[in-house]
Amino acid sequence: MNVVHGQVEIKSKRSMEVIDITGMVQSWIVDNNAEDGILTVFSFHTTAGLTINEAESGLMHDIETQLSKIVPPHAGYQHDKVDDNAHSHIMTSLLGPSETVTVRSGRLALGTWQRILFVECDGPRSRRVAVTFVGKTIG
Repeated sequence: MNVVHGQVEIKSKRSMEVIDITGMVQSWIVDNNAEDGILTVFSFHTTAGLTINEAESGLMHDIETQLSKIVPPHAGYQHDKVDDNAHSHIMTSLLGPSETVTVRSGRLALGTWQRILFVECDGPRSRRVAVTFVGKTIG
């Protein structure tokens, strides 16, 4: 059994943005000869989270809209006195920082419509996501 660590870089363009990073993660798997095992994707950031869902543009927009309705900016949060981004931290707490996916024969074993989505809640920014594979590698 092998353990391989790495990361992928993400650049968001808007303050709130859902970004499909599945292709980036799949490329990392191929580049690192990951064959069969478990892959964890982890956001290093307290204002950006991860989820697995469909990457249909309307749904991605709906996720952004609904998170903003559930946790609106400038709603009197205590943390806003420090950084003015409490809503971003709270949204990320609802999403969570990581996802785990099975890797089979060098491919992410996702369902038909499942994609790995990075949810930026305090952009635009350059972000890093850790990728850790545990399992069998080729070579």
